[in-house]
Amino acid sequence: MLGVDPAYRTGCKLAVVDDTGKMLEIAVTYPTPPNNKVAEAKATFKKLIDKYSVELIVIGNGTASRETEQFVAELIGEIKTRKLQYLIVNEAGASVYSASKLAQAEFPDLDVAERSAISIARRLQDPLAELVKIEPKAIGVGQYQHDVSQKRLEESLSFVVESAVNHVGVDVNTASASLLSYVSGVNSTLAKNIVKYRDENGKFTDRIAAAKGSPSWGQSLRTVRGLHAN
Repeated sequence: MLGVDPAYRTGCKLAVVDDTGKMLEIAVTYPTPPNNKVAEAKATFKKLIDKYSVELIVIGNGTASRETEQFVAELIGEIKTRKLQYLIVNEAGASVYSASKLAQAEFPDLDVAERSAISIARRLQDPLAELVKIEPKAIGVGQYQHDVSQKRLEESLSFVVESAVNHVGVDVNTASASLLSYVSGVNSTLAKNIVKYRDENGKFTDRIAAAKGSPSWGQSLRTVRGLHAN
C-alpha cells in the first residue's frame, strides 16, 4: 500500500507500508503546481509500485488532494502490468499525530509530513489503530468542547474509546501499540512487545504460535480477550 500526503510547494510525501502497517520506504515527488514535475513523479511512483508490488494508492483529502488524485488516476491508466486502484481517506488529525511525541518516538528519523503519509496509508488498513493515537478532541467532537471541563471531557472521551476498542476487538497483525494498550489485560509494555515481535517475525497465525515465539508475554496474549489473528 502506498500512502500519499498531498501538497503544493513542499511536494507529495509518499510512504509504502506492508500489510501489517510497517513502513518500508519513504519518498517525495512534485507532480502538483508550482513545480509540476509530472514525469519525474511518475517515475518515482512506478519505481515504488514495482519494487513493493503495490496494489492500492491511498491519498489524503487535504491540500492539493484533487490535483494529486488526477495525477494518480492518469498514472494508473498508464500501468498495464498490474491491477492498481486508488482511494481517498479523511486525514483529520493526521497533522496532530505527526507532530506528537508518540509519532516522534515511533519515527524519530522522519519529518512531520513523512509521518503523516504513513498514517494516511494505515488509516485505510485499520482506521481505529491510527485514530486512537490522536486525542479525540483534536479530530473534532463538537464546537462547544472548549466550554466544558477539560478533565471531564478527557475522561469521558477516553472511556468511549476504551469501550469501543474492547467491544469491536482489534487485529493483532495490524494494531498499533497505542490501540493494543486499550485492550483490557494489555498494558503499554506488553503492547510494545507485541508490535516489536510482529515487526521482527512477521504475522501471527494464532495465539499458540505467539506464545511459542515469546513465552514471556505469549501466555498473556493467548488469554487476552479482544485480540484477533486474522
